[in-house]
Amino acid sequence: MLGTVAGGGIGAVDVGSDGATGEPVELTLDALPDYVRAQEASHAPRWVWSDSAHWLPGLLTSGVTVARCHDLRLCHGILARSAYTGDRAPLVTAEEWRRAVEEPVVASPTATLFDLEIEHADRATVPADLPAALAEFARQRAALDSSGADGRRLRILLAAESAGALIAAEMRSAGLPWSAEEHDRLLSEALGPRPASGMKPAGMVALAERIEGALGVRGLSIDSAPKLLQALRGAGIDVQSTSQWELIEHEHPAIAPLLQYKKLARLLAANGWSWIDEWVRNDRYRPVYVPGGVVTGRWASSGGGALQIPRRLRPAIRADAGWTFVSADVAQLEPRVLAAMSGDRAMAIAGQGKDLYAGIVESGAVPSRQDAKIAVLGAMYGSTSGDAGRLVPRLRRIYPHAMRLVDDAAATGERGGIVSTWLGRSSPAPDPEWFDLQARAQANAATAADESRARRASRDHGRFTRNFIVQGTAAEWALAWMADLRLRLARFPETSGDRAPASGSAFERRAHLAFFLHDEVIIHAPLDQAEAAATAIRDATAAAGRLLFGDAPVEFALDVVIGRTATKE
Repeated sequence: MLGTVAGGGIGAVDVGSDGATGEPVELTLDALPDYVRAQEASHAPRWVWSDSAHWLPGLLTSGVTVARCHDLRLCHGILARSAYTGDRAPLVTAEEWRRAVEEPVVASPTATLFDLEIEHADRATVPADLPAALAEFARQRAALDSSGADGRRLRILLAAESAGALIAAEMRSAGLPWSAEEHDRLLSEALGPRPASGMKPAGMVALAERIEGALGVRGLSIDSAPKLLQALRGAGIDVQSTSQWELIEHEHPAIAPLLQYKKLARLLAANGWSWIDEWVRNDRYRPVYVPGGVVTGRWASSGGGALQIPRRLRPAIRADAGWTFVSADVAQLEPRVLAAMSGDRAMAIAGQGKDLYAGIVESGAVPSRQDAKIAVLGAMYGSTSGDAGRLVPRLRRIYPHAMRLVDDAAATGERGGIVSTWLGRSSPAPDPEWFDLQARAQANAATAADESRARRASRDHGRFTRNFIVQGTAAEWALAWMADLRLRLARFPETSGDRAPASGSAFERRAHLAFFLHDEVIIHAPLDQAEAAATAIRDATAAAGRLLFGDAPVEFALDVVIGRTATKE
């Protein structure tokens, strides 16, 4: 089905399995939900549309969900940049697809979630007057066809990214159950009662008085960094900034209350009473998720701070009556992904049936779990000094394949090269200034300062590419995990027990994803479906590992908790 917003209506065209279009079907906007519902019940096509964030919310409001889609905007971003794409030129020139556009919707029949065998079509046979979305769809088909053996991985990535777009819209529509009353209690406990507009909470006022007394300055503007810095130096505290990392190095009666004040100020600014007023409605927190919002493919948030919920506020996440949460997070996801990508059996075995860091200690590489964590993070993020610099060489002896993978990625980045994740998301090239620095350092008239700046820029980009391949592949695994889990939950029958009306008609009677953060998911489920949801999470975890890494002996260790709150220990 092809639809475009024009003249108050939506034009629709059936797309057959041979890529041919049928007779147009005229629909009004109001008729679209019923049409989509009927197509889903008939054969559950893969909907091809310009932007899930534009098309899906209206359907969800009408209680309509779709099983699969191909998000042209997100897929364009991947294909136009991927080193796996054989012919990127037509995509690169289609600049308008870097933005969400109100363009057509297409329905394409496919068999399974990750089997994106879109119909083959000769790009030259696509009429020039077809709507923009169908033309872009043809460009993407041609790009996949030009990708050879790498096309399979790209197809998985496009399907996973598109599923992520559906999940983001669905989680915003359903919302995360949130108790504004409990949130208010937690804020009052930490800050004091809610103050009048424009006033500071009593807890911060009391701390400010202690700070002023300790520094001997009355009426100090603590929230002004320059004035605070001046007062600190005036009291004999030799600091260059007001950062907590520098402050904790000093002993003075003002330091402890100042650190506490800064902590409460962050809480008030990020998740205070104004946040409740703006983001919590009808017992639901509905942030704005941005799939692929980070260059590595990780999600971002453009509103509501979904990726930064403080631990102290998690008790405010409260399931509805007759419902519960099924929460799960993956232990050491990125190191496990590194083991799978590199084929490092020793590292894979270190994480089988146990905490991976503990397994590294057992291997004799390092003496303690903390050392193991520092060493692994240092390897993935390119730390060369301190404890990481001392410990990383030990990993190279015990886990040579894993270390070679990230070292090679870093070397490529230092040369200004591009690296790609397991499924084919490619890193951006350095900016022109980076290349200018390198050119100046190679010139006959280069100074020592030129060479130093060039080396620093080279190392910085190497650290970026080193981490890019691991963080990006972990994001791909998480997308595959959620996409598989979402379809498993969609097959659950509607509950005959209590409804969750605040979740909307699409989700009020069945278990659904309510929250996602990098390596963690929260399902809001009727009590009678909690155990089945926990099983679905575990099964989806295994399926995601097989999809990306086949029979690699890597265990993605999972911690699953069922409870009415979503607190984490």
